[in-house]
Amino acid sequence: MKELEMRGIEFEAMVMVPLVYKSHVLNKEYVIDILVSNEIIIELKAVEGILPVHEAQIISYLKLAKKRLGFLINFNVPLLKDGFRRFVNGF
Repeated sequence: MKELEMRGIEFEAMVMVPLVYKSHVLNKEYVIDILVSNEIIIELKAVEGILPVHEAQIISYLKLAKKRLGFLINFNVPLLKDGFRRFVNGF
């Protein structure tokens, strides 16, 4: 987040997204780690390996927030570039 701030890139941290089912808002909210320029979702992890549940999480966030692009970033890797996964929501 500090890097985004230093570069003057607009972002929000810990963005609440309500769970909506058939146009009914349910008593549940999800939290997006970082939302960049109100368009790109960044979900942060520090785990041994990315599991299907982590992928399902960001896919759900993309759909619920009606966003097209998301990144799942795992910091628990020797090379940070190996910890990036890109997801595109087809709407």
